[in-house]
Amino acid sequence: MSEGTMQRRAQRDQGDQRDQRAKRLNRVLVCAAAVPVMLVAAGCSSDSGSSKAGGDASAAAASASASASPTVEAAAYSKLPEPCAVLSKKTLGDLVPEGKKSGKEGKSDDTATRGSCSWSSLDNNGVKGSQFRWLNVSLLRFDSDVSRGPGDKLAQEYYEKQVQDARSAEGAKNAKSEPVTGTGDEATLVRYDLKKKEGTFKQQTVVARVENVVVTVDYNGAGLAGEKTPDAGDLSKDAKKAAKEAVAAVASANGDGGGSGGSASPSPSKSASKSASPSASASKSASKSASPSASASESAAKKS
Repeated sequence: MSEGTMQRRAQRDQGDQRDQRAKRLNRVLVCAAAVPVMLVAAGCSSDSGSSKAGGDASAAAASASASASPTVEAAAYSKLPEPCAVLSKKTLGDLVPEGKKSGKEGKSDDTATRGSCSWSSLDNNGVKGSQFRWLNVSLLRFDSDVSRGPGDKLAQEYYEKQVQDARSAEGAKNAKSEPVTGTGDEATLVRYDLKKKEGTFKQQTVVARVENVVVTVDYNGAGLAGEKTPDAGDLSKDAKKAAKEAVAAVASANGDGGGSGGSASPSPSKSASKSASPSASASKSASKSASPSASASESAAKKS
């Protein structure tokens, strides 16, 4: 074999080796380029799934949180009438004839929540003695509260307490109680005798609830300095009449045209109260103001 032939064969072998190395290198590069693409694709797919799962979890948590938030129905009545204007002139003339124009409004730091008014009458009949009458109307309104419950439920609890307090009044004799119909959602009359040095006082207490408001009417009468003791039955009728008017006044003040308060549709307040129902001290104050004072009775006796 000639030298030229051997040289050409060596060159062909070197060329074949270079071609094989180039092909292998290309395959390596192609594979290397494919790996990042696969990783990126896998990464995008993973991120998309995580994002969706996270969004669903967040939405579910927000929904659960919203549904778990406590709510309470707004109270039916959002305000009270003027306490000294809840009774008509005719009714005042019948119950406290000598004091129908002398209504004394009780002090209140929140007239939309509580109020009261009282009247006293002393009809002097000279040597025959005097007829004394005392009338008080108390109004207490309860707002709905998330922690304590709806206003009408709170009012019902206070109503029951007021009735029980009237039944267990100190010094009460011959106590009797009876339901009163046609006055708010529920009402009770409690009557008893109170013996004092001036005479025997016939006490009548009507406690009524209309929606989230409790109305308490206290009415008593006595014959002083020899005058005859008034009939308890007549006083009871008058007290019931006053309670019915007061309940109707509450409904009217809130845009409710119903007369009895319990049957007509209530006018809902714009929102539930931001605060809890009236404090216990306020309730006690309202309850105390509903009792005839000894000083008033003594004053009546002196005037006679």
